[in-house]
Amino acid sequence: MFILPVSLTIAAGAALLNLWLMMRVGRVRTQEKISVGDGGNERLQRRMRAHSNYIENTAFVLILLALIELAIGSSLWLWAVGVLYLVARILHAFGMDGMGWARMAGTLGSMLVQLGLAIIALVSVYTATGKPVITEIGETEVVLPQ
Repeated sequence: MFILPVSLTIAAGAALLNLWLMMRVGRVRTQEKISVGDGGNERLQRRMRAHSNYIENTAFVLILLALIELAIGSSLWLWAVGVLYLVARILHAFGMDGMGWARMAGTLGSMLVQLGLAIIALVSVYTATGKPVITEIGETEVVLPQ
């Protein structure tokens, strides 16, 4: 059995962050008595977009994180990248409430994490030398690049 501690921990943090973003939307819905849609309310629109933008990006980051961890193993830098992504998404959410610098920092941080993980994924594939590859549950073989 494989346990990917970085990916599992960051995925759990991402799920909790998702719940927090949902609650922020729900709080404005309750205050403004808007049950469906955004009712033309800018504050609700901003909260909804912060949540939607989070959902639009987080799946890519979690998939890349897990596959990289599976390919090259857990490491301190992978932990740092995962935590950086979550912090960036929190900043983005506050930025959508009007803290412009936080939105920019969150957006930039999120984009850099996603770009960095994509590059690392590609590099790890094309520079692999004799890495173990899972062929079936419980069986591994060493595959050398050709």
